[in-house]
Amino acid sequence: MTDNNMNKPRVVKSHDLTLDKDYTEWIIDLKQRYRNSQVKAAVKVNSEQLLFNWQLGRDLVIRKAEEKWGTGIVEQISLDLQAEFPNVKGFSARNLWNMKKWYTFYSTNDSFESTIRQLDSILDNNQKLQQVAAEIHETCSSAKLQQAVAEIEFPTVFSFVPWGHHIEIITKCKDVDEALFYIKRTIERGLSRSALDDCIRADLFHTSGAALTNFSEKLPDAQGKIAQEILKSNYDLGFVTLPEGYDETDLENVIEARMTRFLLELGEGWAFIGRQKEIIIAGKTRKIDLLFYHIYLRCYVVIELKVTSFDPEHAGKLNFYVNAVNEFIRKDSDNPTIGLLICKDMDKTEVQLAFQGITTPMGVATYENVKIKEIQEHLPTTEQIQQQIEIAEEEYKQRQQKDK
Repeated sequence: MTDNNMNKPRVVKSHDLTLDKDYTEWIIDLKQRYRNSQVKAAVKVNSEQLLFNWQLGRDLVIRKAEEKWGTGIVEQISLDLQAEFPNVKGFSARNLWNMKKWYTFYSTNDSFESTIRQLDSILDNNQKLQQVAAEIHETCSSAKLQQAVAEIEFPTVFSFVPWGHHIEIITKCKDVDEALFYIKRTIERGLSRSALDDCIRADLFHTSGAALTNFSEKLPDAQGKIAQEILKSNYDLGFVTLPEGYDETDLENVIEARMTRFLLELGEGWAFIGRQKEIIIAGKTRKIDLLFYHIYLRCYVVIELKVTSFDPEHAGKLNFYVNAVNEFIRKDSDNPTIGLLICKDMDKTEVQLAFQGITTPMGVATYENVKIKEIQEHLPTTEQIQQQIEIAEEEYKQRQQKDK
């Protein structure tokens, strides 16, 4: 076809094409290659900017800029850079101070470099990011400046986390171990800045994966590790307000009314199935407090709520409900059902003894921060519950829109 013919408008008709399996495989490969190139391009741009920020922060520290040129030197650098690059964002004095704070936060920790090497395993397990990481590492190594004083090399793994996330982490985390926990989680889960903030506020570093469970013995290794990670040792029910002397029904009522907020507290991947889920066994009606499905684990999760301290009898009842879900609800494609008891308090020894001889996977956690009403009130009406659900849903939609 000549160039003139190529420029003429024409309609491609279905009978002009013969699409076979070979074409389908090729076009799928093309789409995937382009997606990979987009990821690589975005990460490379981010890494170059982060490398600059890291080195500027390093220079301020190693050159002892404030001692050498005076306390206003950061503001002067900001003015000089903005004058030279007027269309570039990120050269405010505040952002430059953040760069120094970022470098200082990590460079003052003796075990930082060894911990970073462990963190690099995230990239080793992700083929899509391995090549990008290698190219970034080469760039960072060639850009490293020789200094009279020892410096900390820019960690390649940091390139996969946006600058705003980094500032959020070093501002709200108390030490390097906590910060690297959220770096790892951001990369693995692709967290938005808002989602990262939720994780930090929920103190996942101290609570995630700390629930007392028997998962390591009762679940396949891969599923057991994930299941252990998603369960916290303690759940913050600060969004719940109840009268003094409240019981399980009162607690369930409020949680159901604020289910969207409760799902945020549980974490990612949870889908609510129902409250007081009815199962008829041997002609008797049994009701499960709360039934969920976890998307990542691909299994049902039975949650029993207790407003008292842990009692060994609770483990037996939870075991019964887990077995019932496995028998009457679980499909062949689902993984084994997990049980979680959330109670006011527990003794570790009692829990461990109660778990002995139980073959079903289950865990025990506690809750806190339930607010007590000053005046005794009846349970909310149906209309009030509906209003609360609508408010919670609207808050969730707005949060999702902000994250996009």
